[in-house]
Amino acid sequence: MRVAEIAPPWLPVPPSGYGGIEMVVDLLARGLEREGHDVTLFASDGSESTARVVTPLPAVGADQIGAAMPEAHHVAVAYQHAHEFDVIHDHTTVGPAVGALLGDGPPVVHTLHGPWNESARGYYAAIDPHIHLVAISETQRRANSDARYAATIPNGIDLDAYPLGTEPREDFLVYIARATPDKAPDLALEIAHRAGLPLKLVVKRSDTDEQRYWEREIEPLLQDSDEVLKDLSHEAKVDLLRRGRAFIFPIRWEEPFGLVMVEAMACGMPVVATPRGAATELVDDGTTGFLRPDTDGLVEALAGTDRIDPGACRARVEAEFSASTMARRYEGLFATLATRVGAAR
Repeated sequence: MRVAEIAPPWLPVPPSGYGGIEMVVDLLARGLEREGHDVTLFASDGSESTARVVTPLPAVGADQIGAAMPEAHHVAVAYQHAHEFDVIHDHTTVGPAVGALLGDGPPVVHTLHGPWNESARGYYAAIDPHIHLVAISETQRRANSDARYAATIPNGIDLDAYPLGTEPREDFLVYIARATPDKAPDLALEIAHRAGLPLKLVVKRSDTDEQRYWEREIEPLLQDSDEVLKDLSHEAKVDLLRRGRAFIFPIRWEEPFGLVMVEAMACGMPVVATPRGAATELVDDGTTGFLRPDTDGLVEALAGTDRIDPGACRARVEAEFSASTMARRYEGLFATLATRVGAAR
């Protein structure tokens, strides 16, 4: 098949640091190429791939994430080439609306990477009959049962980039997230302090709201046992996940996926999280970590993490959340849609 992968215009593919969507797009483009498909990747300046890369714009920059004009420009260039493809897979916000206007063009698949809210419900209801929506978790799918889903396909990771850690593990905890109340870095600190364990925090706080929240609400809670790590490379992050005792993720919201939990489990690190959002689908309670609804339970669960088999954590990722599994699932969906459209024509 001839497949177009349209990434958001803000960050290069693959990303050098933060950028979960860009990482997924990179793995998909490479995975589909390995399976013999002809893939064109529309992505930000600086992107690299085994697929053919088209860069509609010069570097936009993370400081413009969400700006309407760059995204509209990026999408407009991509869809001018729509007739060259059998399937278009769009990861932007604006793109699916353009795809809905194609008429007799190729099928447009859109992966919903964010949560459902009222704005999203109205937007996707308007274009729902004309696109093929993919959910990344059953949790996300249940949040809007009115949408017409083509499939539920969890995100995946490149297992080779996350080698299994070696025992014995060191007595520190790891927390990786954005600086927002929903991600609950304050609870992560409370849990670590009550458990008497050092906490290593990798927290994105690049935009104004994140930085303000961090300075006002989180910095006053830091103790000498806490270590805040900035601008961590992929290799340094993986090193933490291979060595630490547990990954804590006490989120306060219905997270639609949570790729960092998968990254931790791939390295053999158990995940201790609240049973919110897709955490209930990713973490097998008692086998790859623990799900507890309150802070007391999360603190108590840390005492049992040494009973979690690192091999079982990795085996779960291998079975359900690998890049190859994700690519095969999308490949099957694309083939079905392309065949259906071809038959209709």
